[in-house]
Amino acid sequence: MKRVFITGASSGLGVALATEYAAQGAQLGLLARRKEELESLRLSLPHPDKHFIYVVDVCDHQALNSAAQDFLHRTGGIEVVIANAGVSYGTLTERSEDTVVFEKIMAINVLAVVATFSAFITAMQSQAKTDQRDLRLVGIASVAGIRGLPGAEAYSASKAAVISYCESLRVELRSSGIKVVTIAPGYIDTPMTQVNTYPMPFLMPAKKFAACAVKHIEVGCSYAVIPWQMRGVSWLLRLLPNSLYDMLFARAPYKAAMNEIVHETKQPKQ
Repeated sequence: MKRVFITGASSGLGVALATEYAAQGAQLGLLARRKEELESLRLSLPHPDKHFIYVVDVCDHQALNSAAQDFLHRTGGIEVVIANAGVSYGTLTERSEDTVVFEKIMAINVLAVVATFSAFITAMQSQAKTDQRDLRLVGIASVAGIRGLPGAEAYSASKAAVISYCESLRVELRSSGIKVVTIAPGYIDTPMTQVNTYPMPFLMPAKKFAACAVKHIEVGCSYAVIPWQMRGVSWLLRLLPNSLYDMLFARAPYKAAMNEIVHETKQPKQ
């Protein structure tokens, strides 16, 4: 039975990934801030009694580590760790009030990924010495991390950092039996994207995303863009010279700012 730990599990991609893994018979550790949503998710899954919920803010690294150790103690090991918790807000460097938003985004989208992996990696290294199966550390990045998007400096920077961080870690762990997988979603239909007021090409249902992501994780793919249509788009974005990229994206629509999203949804999603 596969043992899987997922952060940001109370909504969006986290719920979809948990549902997909549970359907395949996995035992889950589900971590997020919102107890009611986590408990509702746990009860909706097959064999709910074998899954564990952890009401923890990923920015609280000590509590995150305690949750990881509890899951390892209860299950005896781990096969897949998915650092999925993330937020997305529009930011502008010219707005001094956005500095705290930058800090929030980097803390959740980058530092919490490091803290999540750090909480498990020693146990996984020991487990890999005797376990015949490759283990997985999975970082959820974004196509937005491939090139900087206007009005989303913090989000683009955070996801670019996740991509580079996971690549560094992947090389470091190459011969350890632990594979590091980077998943870069395009537009996926979740609460995070439902506040967007601009067109979202190749918008993909979260359930379909999860099925594709789990396949890539199982294979141990080093880097995957989902959906497949965005793979070509991301490849082209990498190749565009700066002058052409700047001209094409100078008038791109901006992501809503944090105060606008909170006003619309009443509660930021994680």
